[in-house]
Amino acid sequence: MYTYNVTVNVDDSIHAEWLHWMRNTHMPEVLATGMFLDAVLHEVMIDEDGGRTYAAQYRFASPEDLQLYQQVHAPGLQEKSAAKFGSKALAFRTILRRVDQLDGPVIPPSL
Repeated sequence: MYTYNVTVNVDDSIHAEWLHWMRNTHMPEVLATGMFLDAVLHEVMIDEDGGRTYAAQYRFASPEDLQLYQQVHAPGLQEKSAAKFGSKALAFRTILRRVDQLDGPVIPPSL
């Protein structure tokens, strides 16, 4: 399993508008491409001046799905974002590959 992670620093002056747009427009448009299984939006909990930081994470099944998304869909969606928010919402992208997953409480081994 893989995750396409988009980390965005959002200027305070557009924060409410950007958050509404992400929830109601952008993330649904990304999911509508059919390339991703689901999406989640996290607020990055750090102290910083000049805005808030978010991580939008989209899970995908294969590198081919992401490649198709990046070639066909991403340029137009990123252009919409840049036209709407410009430099007040700066993003960088990373690709994560799941190595392992633990479910439930982790109980330390007995000594």
